[in-house]
Amino acid sequence: MNKSTKLIVEALLFSSDRPLSAKEIQAWIPDSTLADIKTALTQLVEDYAHLERSFSLKEVAGGYQFRTHPMFAPFILRMLKTSPTRLSKAALETLAIVAYKQPILRQEIERLRGVDVGGILRSLMEKGLIRIVGRKNLPGRPLIYGTTKKFLEVFGLKDLNALPKLKEIKELAPDEQEGSQTKEIFRPEESHRQAPSAENQPQ
Repeated sequence: MNKSTKLIVEALLFSSDRPLSAKEIQAWIPDSTLADIKTALTQLVEDYAHLERSFSLKEVAGGYQFRTHPMFAPFILRMLKTSPTRLSKAALETLAIVAYKQPILRQEIERLRGVDVGGILRSLMEKGLIRIVGRKNLPGRPLIYGTTKKFLEVFGLKDLNALPKLKEIKELAPDEQEGSQTKEIFRPEESHRQAPSAENQPQ
């Protein structure tokens, strides 16, 4: 791998508003090999880890992306004049069930929660956090749900194996005191280097 390959990889990552995989990057750099790209990515991750910068290169959702450090989140939100997306307790519980039990049927979610979740599932799909992954070979061919790549991006997860323990998820549950029904769960702990476009933000 020559030095220019590493610089090109860095330039592509800076220009992207989403995580890029090594395979994607390799397709855009003629005469490069997948091994070259992986080496460049590894070196870049190490380079930025040792620099005192406001951002670093992270492996997220099957790709790599520059993300700002958590301590700068309040300033970024102030600039963007936005607030973290909030989910109701019911939506948070439903999302957690889908994340940890996927692929899963709506009926299975409702059995675990004890209530109808049709509206909640639609809302989570509109936010791009879950998706229909198929149909079960049962009478009526019920839909099967799973999380999306955007879910991984929002939570800063490399893949589903990086999901926090269930105990940690429970600690994110809304405060029941004073009738509070919402909780900030999408804190920009690692914001994108660039201001995300509207289509990339949960509504």
